Amino acid sequence: MTDDQKIGIRPDVPTKDIESTPEERFQNTTLRPVLKLQNELLQAVFLHMMDKRKVNFRQQSPQDQAAQIEHSLSKDKRLRFQLLGVVIGQFTTAEYTYFLELEQEATRRIFTMMAQRLKDGLIKTT
Repeated sequence: MTDDQKIGIRPDVPTKDIESTPEERFQNTTLRPVLKLQNELLQAVFLHMMDKRKVNFRQQSPQDQAAQIEHSLSKDKRLRFQLLGVVIGQFTTAEYTYFLELEQEATRRIFTMMAQRLKDGLIKTT
């Protein structure tokens, strides 16, 4: 798949036009669309890992589910690497090169947004 094709399949994600830093621009033009595109797969990978770890995620209270998401994304290195790979795999070569320049900050932003997406998609509140 070419870089243009990768960018072409990404959904539009409306953002505020206030982008004061290159990191925010990268977040809004690359990270948010990729996370939205890969949302279902990210959820499936997360749930599979919960099942594999014998965590009864679906039976937990919403508060416990939120805590489990936060805990797993911060402590489970194997899960972190798998989820990060799902995101990075959708980068263009230029985006990957830029990601490497600010890897620590970009990774922090990815997991912050990913945690919120997982909570929004997996936690059923009544």
